Amino acid sequence: MVTARPAAGGGRWVEISPERLRGWLDGFYGRHDGAEEDGLVLTGASNGDTARLCPPPGLDGVTDVDALLAALPAPPRIALLLARKGAVGVAVVDGTTITASKVERFHIHGRTAAGGWSQQRYARRRDNQADAVAQKAADIAARVLLPSAPGGAAAPDDVAAALVCGGDKSMVDAVLADRRLAPLAAIRHPHLLEAAEPRLAVLEEAAVHARKVRIHLVP
Repeated sequence: MVTARPAAGGGRWVEISPERLRGWLDGFYGRHDGAEEDGLVLTGASNGDTARLCPPPGLDGVTDVDALLAALPAPPRIALLLARKGAVGVAVVDGTTITASKVERFHIHGRTAAGGWSQQRYARRRDNQADAVAQKAADIAARVLLPSAPGGAAAPDDVAAALVCGGDKSMVDAVLADRRLAPLAAIRHPHLLEAAEPRLAVLEEAAVHARKVRIHLVP
């Protein structure tokens, strides 16, 4: 499956399933009467259009198209952290198969229509609840994900190569601020997945989405 959306600063992002990448590349070469390759950047010979390929999380060491195509069939293990103020979901993923996971929902008071002192009191309560949720979410991440983190108890072949995050960035940042999760924060992938409130089906969808190759097309 291929999805596309506008890119900040121009062009558009295309996200493509690994098994479709070779066909997509053939199409790019065909539409541009060939292309020049410079690492992971393709430049159309006919009009100068460019396509910059971003390898999936865990394949950051890949530096050219041939190496990317060779690496995609055997993706490394990754960790997933999806967080919103009302829920957290974590998983360890081999390929697109979740081997360990945990989803937890939390209750946070909504906003009040009252003003003045009452509104401030509710705001403080929500802030306190958000802090408590971040702490509980960090506990869950530590329990499920840390064994697969670098320096953890996992065998070398079972160590997660990247942490992929999704959902609410501020909530993710709050969870990863926990010092225990420093080994996971160190392998955090910069791209934040869009994700609904975490539940098992959302984790499964994110596991598939995280494996897609992102391509920045200009124009």
